Amino acid sequence: MLSAALGYAIFGLSVALVVPSGIYAVQCLIGSLPLRRRRVAEGWRRGDAAVCILVPAHDEESGIAATLASIASQLCEADRLVVVADNCSDQTAAIARAGGAEVIERLDRNHRGKGFALDAGIRYLEKAPPDIVVFVDADCRLGEKALERLTAAVITSGRPAQSRNLMTAPGDNRLHLSVAEFAFLVKNHVRPLGLARLGLPCQATGTGLAVPWHALRCADVAHAHRVEDMKLGLDLASAGYAPQFCEDALVTSQFPSSTEGTNSQRRRWEGGHLEMIRSELRSLVNPLILRNPARLALTLDLMVPPLTLLVLLLVSAMLLAGFVAVAGISVWPFAIDATNLLVVLVATLVAWHVHGRKALPANAIGKILRYVLWKLRLYPRAFLGGAKEGWVRTDREKKF
Repeated sequence: MLSAALGYAIFGLSVALVVPSGIYAVQCLIGSLPLRRRRVAEGWRRGDAAVCILVPAHDEESGIAATLASIASQLCEADRLVVVADNCSDQTAAIARAGGAEVIERLDRNHRGKGFALDAGIRYLEKAPPDIVVFVDADCRLGEKALERLTAAVITSGRPAQSRNLMTAPGDNRLHLSVAEFAFLVKNHVRPLGLARLGLPCQATGTGLAVPWHALRCADVAHAHRVEDMKLGLDLASAGYAPQFCEDALVTSQFPSSTEGTNSQRRRWEGGHLEMIRSELRSLVNPLILRNPARLALTLDLMVPPLTLLVLLLVSAMLLAGFVAVAGISVWPFAIDATNLLVVLVATLVAWHVHGRKALPANAIGKILRYVLWKLRLYPRAFLGGAKEGWVRTDREKKF
């Protein structure tokens, strides 16, 4: 009886892992097909829409000037640039004013964080609402014509548009962070591209998100959730405004330049992602979600954990299934787990070959094991730690 129960439990785990493995593999493979990019329909002018770029900032005096210069170079005459200096103790506000931005200085020690800063910016804009609001983090750089392409995507569809949001490694730490850069590329480029080619929406990844004003009124951003961007995308989808992926619009930023900063950033992102998975599991039986295909697609996409964790789960399940097979209980769990792992590895290899050889050169592939071991140290705190409220500023100044 005990052996049968164990066999059923391992079989159930193996079958459950088919879902994230299959979703990940389909996204990567379709996102890696040699298809032409879809171009935004013509017949519109950049000045047809009133656009506001909203930049939430907390103690960003060291880099915000370069960010604002990147944005200013793409502004039209009627566009607005608004910076929310949230609980700053440095010269962020003064530098932003010098850079030509409208500045909101916000001081509220009890409600700190990017979500509250965005909410303050949206309330400020209610006096003279724009047609489109573009959220840009204070440490990012816009690619060529990024604003034009995001605006075009929103105008032609009436839906939010998420840019291709990538992170790069600092030059002196390029090889050290090359695996992380590739993993980020898969998450924020390859997989959303696969979804777009299937006619499905993508997750909001924070910076480089353009939202029509009428859709913003359906979203609640005044909170300190660790992945406020992902939550915003889900809220927009629930209201009928699921974000679309705009591959042609590029927004970039750099990984932290210190080990402490990198660890903190990863714990925040992945801990927040795991929190969202736990909370969204209930959505899979929610009739409102099931009747909203776009929202359901985002919920299923969210079920794919970070790549390192997914591989760890697959390997662990396969080892457990191996014991079950050796014990003579059943070989089916092992066969399913081995297939899951093979599918994920093949899809990742294809994504690397098509998209990732620049981010992860062949001579850096040997660093993957070290990267996995480093990530394993982060998961206990990511699983057990609660949501940390307020700003968690990314450290980009101390070196490794």
